[in-house]
Amino acid sequence: MKKLLVILALCLLGQTAHGEKVVSLQQKDLTDISGKEGLMVTVEIAPGESVPKHRHNSDVFVYVLSGPIVTQVQGQSAKTLHAGETFFEAPADIHLDSRNPSNTVPTRLLVFFVKDKGVPPTVYLEPHSSSH
Repeated sequence: MKKLLVILALCLLGQTAHGEKVVSLQQKDLTDISGKEGLMVTVEIAPGESVPKHRHNSDVFVYVLSGPIVTQVQGQSAKTLHAGETFFEAPADIHLDSRNPSNTVPTRLLVFFVKDKGVPPTVYLEPHSSSH
């Protein structure tokens, strides 16, 4: 648990953790939904990097700002998305594959979480092993 809190703190400060750089843009209580908050972040995944298997304690809406991303949720086929495309993850989804297939272009995502207040948005289910 302590390791997860350190990773979350680094992410919210814009540091790199698990192959991605996360920058918090806004976090706000959702006053019309008791106990929930919204969190908006940008995520940058370097060329050739991947994010380890994970899940979210939230509903997650993702918009690809630039670059490609290969994404796969357990029980679904992998898909490659590009700038202007979106995807969604539910709290029970296990994200098996999340990687930048490019060797030259970073992937940039805009991510919006609807989550329980005070709960970390992401839980990593395995340690990171860089593809470099």
